Amino acid sequence: MHIGPYLLRNNVFVAPMAGVTDRPFRQLCKQLGAGYAVSEMAASNPRLWATEKSTRRLDHEGEMEPKAVQIAGAVAQDLADCAKFNVDRGAQIIDINMGCPVKKVCNSWCGSALLQHEDLVEKILDAVVRAVDVPVTLKFRTGWNRENKNALRIARIAEQAGIQMLTLHGRTRADGYQGEAEYDTIAAVKASVRIPVVANGDITTPEKARLVLAQTGADAVMIGRAAQGRPWICREIDHFLRTGEYLPAPLVDEVRTLMDEHLQAHYAFYGEFLGVRTARKHIGWYVRDLIGGEEFRQQMNLLESTEQQLRAVDVFFESQHSFDERLQYRPASISQVALAA
Repeated sequence: MHIGPYLLRNNVFVAPMAGVTDRPFRQLCKQLGAGYAVSEMAASNPRLWATEKSTRRLDHEGEMEPKAVQIAGAVAQDLADCAKFNVDRGAQIIDINMGCPVKKVCNSWCGSALLQHEDLVEKILDAVVRAVDVPVTLKFRTGWNRENKNALRIARIAEQAGIQMLTLHGRTRADGYQGEAEYDTIAAVKASVRIPVVANGDITTPEKARLVLAQTGADAVMIGRAAQGRPWICREIDHFLRTGEYLPAPLVDEVRTLMDEHLQAHYAFYGEFLGVRTARKHIGWYVRDLIGGEEFRQQMNLLESTEQQLRAVDVFFESQHSFDERLQYRPASISQVALAA
């Protein structure tokens, strides 16, 4: 699969997630089999570009190509300028966010709130595509609510504007992350356009990925929360799609090493004080479905230094050897992962 000139190694993608898909996490997902990963969204408001958070989100040093940045906003010229700003700093693909359902985003008429205004959608897409000489893609939802689904019209507007790939989450803005994603709309969009379409929403297992690809005819799948704490789901899905066979659960020792590498990269990226605090959620996701994981998470959240965190994680995963050489998830973990979007 291609996005513009970029040949991707497979069709298993990682979704942009605010506060999650920073550079260390994207790198890890790519290392573990993701064919493509998009950064967490960058605000188009130029007054925010120099903030510490925005500067960190623009950091792609050493990242595996292609380097994709998602931008969000409601003013066409601001988004065009933001796209140019990011391309000048290394972005090779620009993704426009019209899918975020979070209230503070939609209250600013950004994210999926834009789907209510098709004329503004057209202006934004035209402006961004004209502003940069790299591929521009769009991530969106099926509509504002179930009574107002307009994904087909948005898809046609996007194709006419020169958008080179569509990612469609099978929920409306009003749905948030509740209920089950539907794939009929994704199938209809795929049938109506000639550009690649990526299916997103509730893809949590290799079998579900295969089912969604078959049901929608989509070119790729995008994994969201199912990758939190289980980034190796990317290689599991890729392997299953290629061979029809399941990979075994990862070895405890492998995950122990991966976590050490991830945390070290995370600390280097954020610094000691912020790194310890932002690492807590990642550690919690890694252990949430493992035996003793909840008790460990509560204790780990009290630790205040990188050294303490690293040591605690090392001891916890050493304890997992008493159950098996491979990770042993609690039975409830399968249903819990089904909460992912």
